[in-house]
Amino acid sequence: MDVLVERCAGLDVHRDSVMATVRVPAGRRRQREQHTRRFGSTIGGLEALADWLAGFGVTLLGMEATGVYWKPVFDVLEPRFECWLLNAQHLHNVPGRKSDVIDSAWICQLVEHGLVRPSFIPPPLIRELRDLTRLRTAQIEERTRTLQRLEKVLQDVGIKLTSVASSGYSVSARAMLEALLAGATDPAELAELARGRLRAKIPRLQEALRNRFRVDHHGVLVAGLLAHVDSLERSLARLDARIEQHTAPYAEVVELLCTIPGLGKRTAQVLIAECGLDMSVFPTVGHLASWAGICPGTNQSGGKRRSGRTSHGNRWLRAALTEAAKAAARSKGTYLASHYWQIRGRRGDAKAIGATRHDILVAYYHIVRDRVPFRELGADWLARRYSPEHRARRLVRQLEALGYTTTIEAAA
Repeated sequence: MDVLVERCAGLDVHRDSVMATVRVPAGRRRQREQHTRRFGSTIGGLEALADWLAGFGVTLLGMEATGVYWKPVFDVLEPRFECWLLNAQHLHNVPGRKSDVIDSAWICQLVEHGLVRPSFIPPPLIRELRDLTRLRTAQIEERTRTLQRLEKVLQDVGIKLTSVASSGYSVSARAMLEALLAGATDPAELAELARGRLRAKIPRLQEALRNRFRVDHHGVLVAGLLAHVDSLERSLARLDARIEQHTAPYAEVVELLCTIPGLGKRTAQVLIAECGLDMSVFPTVGHLASWAGICPGTNQSGGKRRSGRTSHGNRWLRAALTEAAKAAARSKGTYLASHYWQIRGRRGDAKAIGATRHDILVAYYHIVRDRVPFRELGADWLARRYSPEHRARRLVRQLEALGYTTTIEAAA
């Protein structure tokens, strides 16, 4: 097998150690020599690894994506070498041949012969933004879970606030909870704390707020949950400010992305953090969709086509695109909404959301690459994409399939 990389290395990364194998040309023609050594995973150990690799003149190294353990290795070696992060599913060896030394040598041989492809790793600044947006998403999810726990406590004491109000946590709800913690249990007194449009429902609120709330027990639970919510909201505010600071140089791109129906500023920040801004790493928009797992897979053998379900892809990106797709489906007079409803009628909601996710990702690719705003095709674009003659022939075929004889004439 041809050797494509003369001086390469393979790293088997673990929590406490890194097993490194180097393959370089030997003294004889077409011969290769191999060196293997174990290093610690501390910063000092990784710097020693970098010096050892440099001594062999390594030009390319590959490492398996192992949890989060690969990140410090990648960060230390990236400035000095070309580093490839490899998908673990692409590195399977023969069963029964498994050890740290064998794994590192196998990775090195795969890199040496060009049998693997590197995973997409964005530049350091985008990786920092990705850390911030992912932490923000995790904390938003934690805040939602905390509010759900709060709702369970209220249901336990007989308070049916969500049966009357559209939200279980609002300015009115917070005032009522504070009053409950202060010892007020009278439903009429609690209902008077309603604000805005909720005041029109005071009679129903009085019935829904009858309770058996005890400050010495339920108050402890509610106070702890409210304190946790406040702490998360302060942390989210700090993260929002930090993300704004990181995305300030890309303000123009964020503004262009917000022209996509259903896409808000926060979702645009997530898309930038997950996909990056350099679209040259993806030869076509199809490569981006395939990497993200937002397109059907290929599973065909022996002339039979099996399920082409999408790959797992990037779950953070998929969640953001799903949120944007659901918002776009509710928009009025847009191509994305009409495309969603057209597919939903034939294939169901899940397929329609998947197609809308793909539409948004395609728009992201072209907007970021060409720095142009979203071009709205219109809600009737799917009908206008074919000529009137083509649409007329299709409708005639449908009528004939139902057993009718049809003659059409052009209108005067």
